[in-house]
Amino acid sequence: MSKAFLAPGEIAEATIAIGVKKANHSTINMIILGILAGLYIGFGGHADITIMQTFSQIDVGVSKFLGGAVFPIGLILVIVAGAELFTGNCLMTMALVDKKISIKQMLKNWGLVYLGNFIGSIILAAALVFTGVYKPGSPMAETAFSIATGKMTASVAQIIVKGIFANILVCLAVWMSFGAQDITSKAVAIWFPVMTFVMLGFEHSIANMFFLPLAKYIGFEVSWAQMWLHNIIPATIGNIIGGAIIIPLLYYVVYIKPQRETSIKSNINA
Repeated sequence: MSKAFLAPGEIAEATIAIGVKKANHSTINMIILGILAGLYIGFGGHADITIMQTFSQIDVGVSKFLGGAVFPIGLILVIVAGAELFTGNCLMTMALVDKKISIKQMLKNWGLVYLGNFIGSIILAAALVFTGVYKPGSPMAETAFSIATGKMTASVAQIIVKGIFANILVCLAVWMSFGAQDITSKAVAIWFPVMTFVMLGFEHSIANMFFLPLAKYIGFEVSWAQMWLHNIIPATIGNIIGGAIIIPLLYYVVYIKPQRETSIKSNINA
């Protein structure tokens, strides 16, 4: 009888194996799958705005909750349909510290996937504006402006800290999805952490690659340099701290390191 889910130690081993697989994707596959992930996260962002523009005048808390409730479709598509998302790939550091991949392999994956995510995000943002969904002065456009204003008025330090919390939750969602053994369980595992980070207003670098260009395309006054230097790069730094250091390395110490040390001792005694 197959298991319904993996134990944390088994998830750690699975995360390492998946990290190795990701590191060995071809360059073109990393870019293609990165573009798809950018599109998927953008779909979640667009759904978030669609819900929020309806309920924001009724109750802010309800609006944030409902917006957060639909945003997880992006990560569900990434995990279940298959794509490469930079923030989730931060977990590759577990394979790195286990000496299964090189830092060059990891950074190549991060760089190409990050680029692909950006391309996919801005393609979707531009396409949505072209279709007339975000007409100037409409509730959709005003909601997009409101989101962008919040992201650009926070301090760099605040964005970094919010980025840390965002990718702790995103990587926990990815972590739990690795432990789930069926699509329904994966969707549920992803939904709660992602909904929480969106509802709480944390900063996700890839989501911001959609939200900020979208607002710019419909008239929000922000330069590309301001967008990157004040928000996306600080959010990326926070995401790396939360998703590449805190979650994978602490779990490595707890679940993998003792096993490796025991294995070494057994080989020596043998």
